[in-house]
Amino acid sequence: MPPGDGEKLNRIEELKNKLFSKNYPTKIEHRDTFSSLERRNIKDSWGDEGKFDSFGEKFFMKTSIFKKFFIFTATFFILTLGYAAYMFFVGGNTVSNDNIDISILGNTFTAGGEELPLVIGISNKNTSSLDLVDLVVEYPKGGISDASAEKERLRQSLGTIPSGAVRNENIKVVLFGQQGSIIPVKISIEYRVEGSNAIFVKEKNYEVSINSTPINLSVEAPRTISPNQEIVLNVKATLNATRETSKVLLKLDYPVGFQFIKAVSMPALGNNVWDLGSLAPGVERGISITGKMLDVFDGEEKTFKISSGSQSSTDKSVINVVFNSIVHTVTIKKPFIEAKIFINGISDRQYATDSKTVVHAQIHWTNNLDTKVNDLVIKAKISGNAVNRKTVNAGQGFYDSSQDVVTWDKNSVKSLKDVNPGDSGSVDFSFSPLSLFSGSGGILNEPSINIEVSIKGKQALEGYATEDLSNSDSTVIKIISDVGFAAKAFYYSGAFTNTGPIPPQVEKATSYTIVWSLSNTSNNVSKASIRSNIPPWVRFVGSFAPAGEDLTYNSSTKEIIWNVDKIPKGTSITEVSREVAFQIALTPSLSQVGNTPVIINEAVLTGHDDFANVDVRVNKASLNTILNNDPTFPPSGAIVVE
Repeated sequence: MPPGDGEKLNRIEELKNKLFSKNYPTKIEHRDTFSSLERRNIKDSWGDEGKFDSFGEKFFMKTSIFKKFFIFTATFFILTLGYAAYMFFVGGNTVSNDNIDISILGNTFTAGGEELPLVIGISNKNTSSLDLVDLVVEYPKGGISDASAEKERLRQSLGTIPSGAVRNENIKVVLFGQQGSIIPVKISIEYRVEGSNAIFVKEKNYEVSINSTPINLSVEAPRTISPNQEIVLNVKATLNATRETSKVLLKLDYPVGFQFIKAVSMPALGNNVWDLGSLAPGVERGISITGKMLDVFDGEEKTFKISSGSQSSTDKSVINVVFNSIVHTVTIKKPFIEAKIFINGISDRQYATDSKTVVHAQIHWTNNLDTKVNDLVIKAKISGNAVNRKTVNAGQGFYDSSQDVVTWDKNSVKSLKDVNPGDSGSVDFSFSPLSLFSGSGGILNEPSINIEVSIKGKQALEGYATEDLSNSDSTVIKIISDVGFAAKAFYYSGAFTNTGPIPPQVEKATSYTIVWSLSNTSNNVSKASIRSNIPPWVRFVGSFAPAGEDLTYNSSTKEIIWNVDKIPKGTSITEVSREVAFQIALTPSLSQVGNTPVIINEAVLTGHDDFANVDVRVNKASLNTILNNDPTFPPSGAIVVE
């Protein structure tokens, strides 16, 4: 036996004796010290309470948690199986937008006004079909692509697209816009699915660049002009498309301060809309506009906008679809040499005066250069149907009646020979308007006088060269119509039979007839009315004629108002007369004995001269008991007696 094996056997035998021998001495040790914080008393029996010891509690607690976990796991497993079954048998029919593809095949650029073909592909990758499918294509109708722009919509029914199918549709769109603009095209698919009435939408955006416009626009005009200087804009429109275009309009938006003078050819509507009609490919149309920039200042910029497109079906002055638009900006620069005209001390583009007032015109000139100007020549051309040529007084100038031009130069005004930088001066002339009515010539219709001023000079440059300088100014004088207003009182004449004593007696009523009559010469007058009132000792009887006239009386203010409205030119001269008659009654007091009391106060006519564009006013004095217009009225019949 190898060494050590006996010792091992002895240990095994000793262990057996400990386990199985009853006589093996056992050493029992009591330990009062435990690693736990609390000593536990072990009961000898279960007792009658039926309670578990701590070991039993832990055991069954662990058992309850395990049971709950098992139930939760089983429930989750069953739900998972149910969901998987649903997705397998039912859920596979769900349609998702993510499983619908829209592809667009076509150019990303096009010529404005030309057809752009697009191939739109719809791919249904869902397990269910798409029902009642509509293809909707939306894009701006004109060249404006903001949210407020009118839209063009194309709708095409595609029916049903089965699961896994691909549908290709060919469409053509016509886009407009300025060259270089980006036009958005929105492609939409509207569809339904089985078992639902809802409409689902799948969208995709596509952008197209306009590389050319259907109409080319160009403008030839100066970039800088002086105040009051004429400007000419030559506008050309050329059809750039490959097919004829009809109902084409050209429109100019003028800046503030622009005064339209003339155009070739003439506008179709107003002074800024031209109807170009139908244009064939390559056809060019041109117009020329002449005008002036008035009431502008040095350094201002004024912009003309030129647009062309198709005519609206509802408003012939409106461009429905804009094909192209351009702008032209001019800068206002102070003139080198300036001339400004004043009429009776007022400088304005339009002046109004009556036919009895003498017109005093003065031309102020200034050298705005930093160099000398030589040989200034100032001319004023007088024209119009209301100028009395016999009354023209040229002052220091010379009036050439054959051309109706007044001229001032170095021969008549020495200061015009050499004008130093900043120098200024003035020349003047005067004339009278013609009478607006003459027995032989009749009525002067819309009387006006035009004055056009031009100033020219020479500027010396280096090398002994000279440059011609020029500028101009103009004004229109409109003559106010002669509106006639007569107020008369009658007793024995007129539309009514008057009663009461003549001469008037104290505390007795005497009635009178008041007649207001109107006349008018050259211009129509609108918004006309006549107002007056009566004193406390007079009352308004109430009768007036003709009955169709708009005459009213306010008893609280004792005011009489005749709402005339329109007074046509030629009234009571070449046209029918206009008048109204009404009755008043005087009851004099003792304090008025020996007097001729007023029976109606001052009357005032107001209105508006439509041609001269000014308000008119005519005053008539009060009327008393002296009836000068009544041919049968006795001289002693006006003074109040007892």
